[in-house]
Amino acid sequence: MISPEGALRHKIDNKTKPPGALGMLEELALRIGTILGTDKPALCAPHIVVFAADHGIAATGLVNPYPMEVTAQMVHNFLRGGAAINVFCRLNGIQLRVVNAGVRASFADVRHDDFIDAPVAEGSADYRLGDAMTEAQLQNAFAAGSAIVGQIANAGCNCIGFGEMGIGNSSSAALLMHAITKLPLEACVGAGTGAQGEALHTKLRTLQEVAATHQLAAYDGGAAQLLQQVGGFEIAMMAAAYLQAAKRGMVIVVDGFIATAALLVAAGIERPVIDNCVFAHSSAERGHEALLRYLGGRPLLHLGLRLGEGTGAALAIPLLQAATAFLNEMASFESAGVSNKS
Repeated sequence: MISPEGALRHKIDNKTKPPGALGMLEELALRIGTILGTDKPALCAPHIVVFAADHGIAATGLVNPYPMEVTAQMVHNFLRGGAAINVFCRLNGIQLRVVNAGVRASFADVRHDDFIDAPVAEGSADYRLGDAMTEAQLQNAFAAGSAIVGQIANAGCNCIGFGEMGIGNSSSAALLMHAITKLPLEACVGAGTGAQGEALHTKLRTLQEVAATHQLAAYDGGAAQLLQQVGGFEIAMMAAAYLQAAKRGMVIVVDGFIATAALLVAAGIERPVIDNCVFAHSSAERGHEALLRYLGGRPLLHLGLRLGEGTGAALAIPLLQAATAFLNEMASFESAGVSNKS
């Protein structure tokens, strides 16, 4: 008896083309069909969810050239429709949701259908001085991320990508990557929002001190505890969101460096989450290519992006739609009356 994956592969290979002629689109069609459990997959109501939060260390200016206030300002920019992620979602018919996971600002007066106000706290703590969050805060972030994805899935979505906004969050992502992958911190720390020259050296030195304080070199499991030490609320919510999306059988489109670091944590909790993932792109942020290799991810796009926000995922979703379209609409050799190879 032919397996479901075998049936998908036969259907792909029997389209009116030489085997493999559609390149990565063929593997993408196979991946999507396998995730959704059908040889006639359809992507329903694609969403991008952007989680935003502040990081206590950002108030020091040691790891970020932009001030912490930019996080809140960008959330308002998202809600006005003026950011890159808004442009790409509008262009590609993707529903955008913006989540206040823990921004150091009040959004009590905001009334917007696409805004979810679910702050764990007004920013995480400065992890130079102790843990970034308490265990209770971590659990609250996990519960919120899971619930948000559950609600979106219940509304009919089966394809979802995650983005983030948080000044200083590339530092948190680099620390998480260093601890889990055991790669040198120098290979994980990049420019983020634009740290260059002496500013980049200061960022690295600061994070080396943080890594020593939290004994990250001795990390041997317990991804949730690692998040509590050096994570951020948006990263924690995203990790839980990945796990819930996989549990609901959704196609997950993975964005850039920070989103991939959140997936790294999620995979540390439940490794099979990766089976539901499609990797949108390889970021220009230092460390992302190594992170993709560690997770076994093959990115669809190489555009030199390093913006975050879910922008790479929004640009990749049309490729997923193209893959399902050829699988469902392209003629087979039999239906078209075209001779196959001998």
